[in-house]
Amino acid sequence: MMLSGFFRLGVWQNFFRAWRSGYSGNLEGEGFTLGGVYVLGAGKQGVLLEHREKEFGDKVSLPSVLEAAQKIKPQAS
Repeated sequence: MMLSGFFRLGVWQNFFRAWRSGYSGNLEGEGFTLGGVYVLGAGKQGVLLEHREKEFGDKVSLPSVLEAAQKIKPQAS
């Protein structure tokens, strides 16, 4: 996203949401890497949930993570 990320309305909305809820974070690191969340099933189940940030501060839905985690089946040994 580089510099264009600072001009996106969603980025500023995410920033103010985090600031109002008391998140302080730090300013270490390069700061231009977007993150993501993956829920992987056992064995051959593969990826049960994939969430990649589209812009800074884009959050994954907690209920969708819990739903995906409940789908993990124990691997037979």
